[in-house]
Amino acid sequence: MKHSRVTARAHTNIALIKYWGKRDTTLFLPMNSSLSLTLDEFYTDTTVSFIDGDQDVFFLNGVEQPLEECVKISKFIELFRTQSSIKSAVLVESHNHVPTAAGLASSASAFAALGTALNELFVLRMDKQTLSTFVRQGSGSATRSIYGGFVEWQMGIETDGSDSYAIKVDDADWNIAMLTIPVNTRKKEISSREGMKLTVETSPFYPAWVEQAGQDIKAIKQAINNQDFIALGELTEANGMKMHGTMLGANPPFSYWEPLTVKVLQRIREIRGQGIPCYYTMDAGPNVKVICQADKADEIKKLLDQSFPDNTTIISGVGKDAYLLSVE
Repeated sequence: MKHSRVTARAHTNIALIKYWGKRDTTLFLPMNSSLSLTLDEFYTDTTVSFIDGDQDVFFLNGVEQPLEECVKISKFIELFRTQSSIKSAVLVESHNHVPTAAGLASSASAFAALGTALNELFVLRMDKQTLSTFVRQGSGSATRSIYGGFVEWQMGIETDGSDSYAIKVDDADWNIAMLTIPVNTRKKEISSREGMKLTVETSPFYPAWVEQAGQDIKAIKQAINNQDFIALGELTEANGMKMHGTMLGANPPFSYWEPLTVKVLQRIREIRGQGIPCYYTMDAGPNVKVICQADKADEIKKLLDQSFPDNTTIISGVGKDAYLLSVE
């Protein structure tokens, strides 16, 4: 049955074992597998509907986007259009529910929500695993936002990307939470894509990173299976710092850290030294995320807010699978 209007929601995710480097920049195929935690606090709602005319139209947070952005979205929509007998243009209305102060990239939830909605609008009936290979081509990390809980994005080996998809590892329903401490939410001088490319091409540390990431993902999946929070946290923290270490080996060297970043990391180590288990990680930016036990989240937030009153910490629980909000 053809639908006229579909709305979907997807949550953002934070990688615990990082994705850093592509083996194919067109299909967004990663150099290593990664594993993430989906967060309930940050999400995107996207509505898609068929419209008359030859051109797709894209609104973000109520503002019509310029041609450059619309071209990117149209290219993504075309992935779904080519799988369907329906060739109509599409209106995309996307709303990011990601606090501005969080400094969290919303591309993962954005493309996961858009893909989930388009899958229904074009009546394709893809299962989640297949859908994850489609949303990957909008944003690599969107692959993981198709699912809730702990999610693995398997790197795959095929050149067409058919085996590079996401699978749910665990529901993460065992006292897990994550804190976000916004350090700087301005636009980065070096984008993630640029930083990734420079690291892969010039850092002598990079091959060791790829090898170690493969070992880390096996170890963290065992920790999840055992519900061993300490092992989970230690692996998360070590993997994130190794990723940032590869950047210092690039030519020219670069870093996303800022002075406040270092102070936040030190404070988290101090809190851990007081007997409260908590472990930090960072993506390609200065903002710090902390994985902790959910029943300790309020206590850790209070301590961090006292130390950094101008950088309010945000608590997130575990997000769920991408899903449909309405179908007309």
